[in-house]
Amino acid sequence: MKLSTKARHAITAMMDLALNDNVRPVTLAEISQCQGISLSYLEQLFAKLRKSGLVVGVRGPGGGYKLSRSPSEISVAQIITAIDEYRPRHMQEPSSEHSLEKKYVTQVLWDQLSDKIYGFLNGITLKEFANRPEQIESSDEQDQGGSGEQIFSDRSAA
Repeated sequence: MKLSTKARHAITAMMDLALNDNVRPVTLAEISQCQGISLSYLEQLFAKLRKSGLVVGVRGPGGGYKLSRSPSEISVAQIITAIDEYRPRHMQEPSSEHSLEKKYVTQVLWDQLSDKIYGFLNGITLKEFANRPEQIESSDEQDQGGSGEQIFSDRSAA
């Protein structure tokens, strides 16, 4: 399992939705402005997130995107799987014995490591990730550091 730039941006955008979960839907334009991710890139990511059932679109005035279920029910691994179409080995079609014989020992090691990483990320939900004090402190430090970059925002005042 790898953490691609697409997956990192998708996780960031999903965190934005999680932090605003009980407030209102969030537009892609807001996420784009807040996170510094291009709008067209977000549209591509959200097409995959919508297809995988992780987000729902809300139409009309005040519309945007919302999580399809509670942040406590969506894992970081589910987001990565939706974006990169990664499938853990236990969810893949079984390989023939002939192809298993040809696998290098190092490939087996990388497969096992990939499964461990998936298991770890599958155990972290958006709610847990959003509630981590170090995440909030990191965001506050960057906001005060004058970098002009804001990781997550609470749009409830908007």
